[in-house]
Amino acid sequence: SDKKEPDAKIAKTEEETSDKEEEEKSTKPPAGGSKSGWKNWKKTKESDSGGEESKITYCHWLLKSEPESRLEKGVDVKFSIDDLKAQPNQTTFWDGVRNYQARNFLRAMKLGQQAFFYHSNCKEPGIVAIVKIVKEAYPDHTQFDQKDPHYDSSSRKENPKWSMVDVQFVRMTKRFIPLSEIKAHHLAHKADGGPLKNMMLFTRQRLSIQPLTQEEFDFVLSLEEEKPQ
Repeated sequence: SDKKEPDAKIAKTEEETSDKEEEEKSTKPPAGGSKSGWKNWKKTKESDSGGEESKITYCHWLLKSEPESRLEKGVDVKFSIDDLKAQPNQTTFWDGVRNYQARNFLRAMKLGQQAFFYHSNCKEPGIVAIVKIVKEAYPDHTQFDQKDPHYDSSSRKENPKWSMVDVQFVRMTKRFIPLSEIKAHHLAHKADGGPLKNMMLFTRQRLSIQPLTQEEFDFVLSLEEEKPQ
């Protein structure tokens, strides 16, 4: 039944365009420009860990959100990082997910885990900030609101189908990390076995909630220290 579900959605992001289309909007990265970055990062990480590879588990996340106005059933679903920062205590609920796999990822989130805030479906998609989970999964109230664009008439209050979490702003990344740059590393890592080789941003592009391994999170975070390609 999950195959028949619409693409992952949240009130803050409606993934009507695929990441392939987003990639076409972004600047094409230089060929092979990421390998040296991966090797330098790997050398540093091996030095820090004594050369031991970390166990592959999902402990961080990537949350997509639309920074530009777009109406869904008469409601503007825009929600940028500036909108989050403007919320009381810079905290909000992450509602509107209507894809079973994305919902299950929400339900797997643990208190205190960090996530990348990713601007999606815009001129130049990419990572802009870090947020953290401050409340674990609980029923998404929008599924019961007939005026909400994500109302689900098949969901029952005694057994809710959809969940949400609360997230809080942590900090902006030191620089904007564009999708095009992340893709360049992903392609290089597919060839040489780097940490982004299986990154879900490219294997399940349209999911708005995506898990990250520790290595994936650490490598992407390390990019904020580098000059843009």
